Formats: sequence, structure tokens, C-alpha cells
Amino acid sequence: MKRTAQVLLLVLTGLGLLHTALFTDLYLRYVKEGLRPLLIISGVLLLLLGLAHAMLDRGPAKPDDHDHSHGHEDDHGHDHSTAPRIAWLLFLPALSLLFYAPPALGAYTASHAGSEAVKKQKGFAALPATSPLPMTLTDFTTRVQQDKELAIKGRSVEMTGFATPVKGGGWDLTRIIFTCCAADAQTVKVHMYGTPAPAANTWLAVTGTWHTQGALGTRTAEAALDVHATRNIAQPVNAFTDDLPLTPS
Repeated sequence: MKRTAQVLLLVLTGLGLLHTALFTDLYLRYVKEGLRPLLIISGVLLLLLGLAHAMLDRGPAKPDDHDHSHGHEDDHGHDHSTAPRIAWLLFLPALSLLFYAPPALGAYTASHAGSEAVKKQKGFAALPATSPLPMTLTDFTTRVQQDKELAIKGRSVEMTGFATPVKGGGWDLTRIIFTCCAADAQTVKVHMYGTPAPAANTWLAVTGTWHTQGALGTRTAEAALDVHATRNIAQPVNAFTDDLPLTPS
């Protein structure tokens, strides 16, 4: 890869990061919202580094520049002054940030991952009287498997997530959670009963009651819902958290 191409790669990558982080919400497909300032700083540094290299290359040539213009060869005649041709593939992710953002993680990833283990919770606050009660998938699972007061029993709840078809039939309401970025993503699922499986990756708000299987308030209780109603929703801005959904901007 020639020096001009290296400079262009730095500039394109910097512009791609800045475009994604400043003018779109696409960066939320890959990292948590709190990392946005770091993406912006990285984009600025890459852009400045590329421009600095470009300015230096336009400066007066050094006396020995001509001697090295054709690369350095060792005793066997091999040129080691340029990177392997495969390095040109680095342009693909740089260009994708500008013109075609890679798809977000979804049902395919979730179907090949287990559900996140629910952490032990010592106590539970009283549930509000709201009906249906908005809950996250994690909160619902924790209540079902750990709340000895059985506060969730008979309560109508509403949860949001995307549909993940289950091999052999049925489907799970799913959220993928980023601790930092897509590389450390974890999955939380609640199985749905009583309604046909929607298309994979369909975002839904689902209302229902706990599906009786196992002893409520113990680990034997299944994190599952008897579905009473569903409605399609737009993918929320905070899609890769297990928080109550935020409306897309």
C-alpha cells in the first residue's frame, strides 16, 4: 500500500467515525452511548494525522528520497517498503462507516446465545399499581425467579424487545445488552406463549401475564409470558440496553 493510500485510509476512517458519531445514531449499534466522546476524539485524531501526513509529503524532498522511491530490497530482491496487497481490504470498513453501516446484532446472534444469568437480588420494592406494568426483561425474570412475595403473580406486564424464533417452534422476546460494545454483548430472553412467532427481528411491545411453569419465586420458574396483546414498534434508540424503550429521534 503506497503512502498516498495510507493517508487516504486515515482520512476516510476519521471522517467515517465523525459522520457516525456526530450526525447519526448508528454508533449505538456497536458501542454504548457513553463512548460517543471517545469516537469523536478518535475521528478527529485520525483525520488530523492523515492531513498532517499529507502536508509533510508535500514538503521539499530529502536528498536520499530518490534512492528509496522504488522500495527497499533485501539480498534476495524482495521489496519490504510496502504493505501486503491484502491491506487494501482495510478500506472496506472505512468506506462502510460513510456509505453502508454494518447491520446491528439481532435474532441470528441471539438464537446462538444463551440468556444472561440473572444476578442475585436481596430485596424488592413494591410494584406500582399501573396496569399493564412496564418492565424490562431482566426485571421480569428476576421477579419471577427470586421474589418470595410473588408480587408478579396475576399482574399484567408490558415488555419490549425483538422477536427471536426458537428452533423447534415458538419465539422469545429478546434484548441484547452491551456492557461496552458489540464484542461483549449479552442476551436476555423471555419465552412467549399463546401467539404465533413474528418475523425475526421484529420489534414489539408485548402485554401479558406470567406463564405458569415451575414454582414462582424460585429458580424453577420459567421466564415466560402468556401473551394477551402485541403491537409493532420502531426500534428504540437504546436498543442495546435492557431499559424501558426510548423513542427514536
